[in-house]
Order: sequence, then structure tokens, then C-alpha cells
Amino acid sequence: MRLSGVQEKFILHWGEMGAKWGINRTVAQIHALLYLAPHPLHAEEIATTLSVARSNVSTSLRELQGWGIVKVVHVLGDRRDHFESMSDVWEMFRVVLDERKRREIDPTLQMLRECLAQAEKGKEDAHTRERLGTMLNFLETMDQWYEQLRRLPTQALVKFVRMGGKVLKTLGLGA
Repeated sequence: MRLSGVQEKFILHWGEMGAKWGINRTVAQIHALLYLAPHPLHAEEIATTLSVARSNVSTSLRELQGWGIVKVVHVLGDRRDHFESMSDVWEMFRVVLDERKRREIDPTLQMLRECLAQAEKGKEDAHTRERLGTMLNFLETMDQWYEQLRRLPTQALVKFVRMGGKVLKTLGLGA
């Protein structure tokens, strides 16, 4: 696949952003390429287009499949696996948020619950118990809010997000 200047710019930037989000640059670049690709690509085509090692492509594709945003597809007449990215950005955003919650927030909630229980049993100082309780309360509240939002149909979520400052005005908070 030959990249246009715009495609190259997007892929390079997505790789940089991926690195800032804690995702390997090549993984993010492969995702960007697959997102822009008009048809599914096989691993060799990805490696050639991005000038990265085939082994790096394989590892990156497994990671993207683990996130649930890239899937294997088969092309008639070609025995190789081809790959495509989700195309619905709203659904992709939901999948990424779900996965980040599972990998990052859920273990943190569990650890905070354990620390707080242990602190209360072990007579930990009041300041530490209060801080742990505050953090746990915050994360549980955000987790509940997220669970409510994720149940919204996509169109309702889009409307909610686009309301922006109108929500604040409705609540009498300005903006």
C-alpha cells in the first residue's frame, strides 16, 4: 500500500499519541494504517508499508486483537490472514475504554478495597484511612458513572457528549 502525505502524517501522529497513552508506537501506527486502509491488509503488506520488521508486526497485531479493535479476516483466493480495524470510532472508543477499565481501573479498585480493609484491621492511622477511602469513593463513583454511560445506545451517547455546556446550564452551573 502506498501512503499519501496525509495518511503518513496521520499514522506518524497516531504512533506518537499512542506512545503518550502508554501504547507501543508501532502498535499505534499499525492500528492507524488499518483504520485508514480501504481493504484488509496482510502482515507482510503492513510490514512493507510501515518499514517495520515482520516479527514486530505479528506481535503488534496480537496486541491489537487483544484490545479487540483489530480482527482477522479472510480474503477469497488468499490463504494469508488479513487484518482490519474497527471503523466505527464511537464503538472503538467504547472498546478501548472497556479494556482500559478492565486492565487499569478494576485492579486499582480491588487493591484500594484490600488496602482499606487491611488499614482498618491493622489500626492504620486515620489520615491514611481517610485518603484511601476518598480515593476508593472517587473511583467507585466514576466506575458507576461509566457503567451508566456505556449502556447508552451510541446515538444517545453522541447526543449526551454534544450537549457539553448545556448540561452545566441545566444544572445551574453556568458555562
